[in-house]
Amino acid sequence: MKHHRPQKTILTLLLVLAAGSVGATDLVIHAGTLIDGVSDSPKRDVSILVQDDKIVAVEEGFKRPRGAEVIDLSNATVLPGFIDCHVHITSRLPSRTNATEYNVTHSAIDKAFDGALFARQMLQQGFTSARDVGGGDASAAVRNAINAGKIAGPRLWVALEALGPTAGHGDPSTGMDPALSNPGWENGIVDSPEQARFRVREHKRRGADLIKIVPSGGIASTGTDPRQQLMTNDEIQAVVETAHSLGMKVAAHSYPPVVIENAVRAGVDSVEHGSFATADTFALMKSRGTYLVPTLTVFDVFYATARDHPELLRPGTAQKELDNDLLPKRNLPLAIRSGVTIAYGTDLGEGDHAMEFALFIEGGMSPMDAVFSATRNAADLLGASDKVGSVQAGRYADLVAMDGNPLKDPGEFERISFVMKGGVVYRAGGKPTAAGAQ
Repeated sequence: MKHHRPQKTILTLLLVLAAGSVGATDLVIHAGTLIDGVSDSPKRDVSILVQDDKIVAVEEGFKRPRGAEVIDLSNATVLPGFIDCHVHITSRLPSRTNATEYNVTHSAIDKAFDGALFARQMLQQGFTSARDVGGGDASAAVRNAINAGKIAGPRLWVALEALGPTAGHGDPSTGMDPALSNPGWENGIVDSPEQARFRVREHKRRGADLIKIVPSGGIASTGTDPRQQLMTNDEIQAVVETAHSLGMKVAAHSYPPVVIENAVRAGVDSVEHGSFATADTFALMKSRGTYLVPTLTVFDVFYATARDHPELLRPGTAQKELDNDLLPKRNLPLAIRSGVTIAYGTDLGEGDHAMEFALFIEGGMSPMDAVFSATRNAADLLGASDKVGSVQAGRYADLVAMDGNPLKDPGEFERISFVMKGGVVYRAGGKPTAAGAQ
């Protein structure tokens, strides 16, 4: 994605003008402290050399190549751009919007415009990549606009509608007047293995990067029990086999142990939420290399809404939120002790995507492992470790920085002062640049 390089904030950036053999678009970032997403130990006084949208070298000391533009972050901590592996980029916060009213009074085009705003906000928070798991055509439109350089936002890997059975967690018509209909409400319905294969292929045709399934009931959906398995094992298996044959990964929304274990045995690549898992469940996930994306943020957000504004939630869901939303946080230490690989995910569109860092650390994860969850682990789950998630030669120049040390003060994750994506600066000196405000 090409942009004219924006004017840099004078307090943060130093432009060195000199003739030489280095191209005019070349950059060097002086990082006082570098957490590179690879090593367990930070590096000091490092130069990150960038050409066009890629990192070409990471070198010790502060280099000043002739003709290069120098970005001075010598008093800052620099990290790879963060990755959120579970977003719904077009979704509004539940505390601000009546979900049912909004969904029946707004089109996919309306939601795409919401997504454009939330994507820009997310990039300003330091998230340069994300996996959207269930936004339909609106999320795909946002992804395409970002890729075309029309709007600012993270790199998006998009699933379309979540696949699940009639009356399941992903069935939008549940709880509605049966006389109401919307052609898009059928796009995720799977009621047989044959239909599962068709849906995966059809989603691939419509531009899906991955597939999401909802084999268990959910908390935020009307009329489902989060402790029940709603997809058959044959349906799950058909999705996984078809998706993998097409080069797509599968994310499985699952809460109870039996559903998680059935999905893992079927070969899903990640378990989303996994809230009621046991030690045996996590052991199976670890043995199969299945990722866990806990999404603690969304439970905090929905619990507060259920407590303070239950009328804004879908009918019949507020009590489910109050009964279940505190459990995932209590269960996180078990997941950490098990050694299962954890990737960062918030389950938000609008809102503060940095919340998950503090929740992980409060649950017993080390600050460095929290960083890894949102960098190298997340990149591996995306299948994009060669592109994002670390500060290494050949990766995209996706970088964030803060003034303090997040390994000592996790509050620094909320105070991003600098954001670069693909060699373009979107935030500098704690404020959006011209590119970041588009």
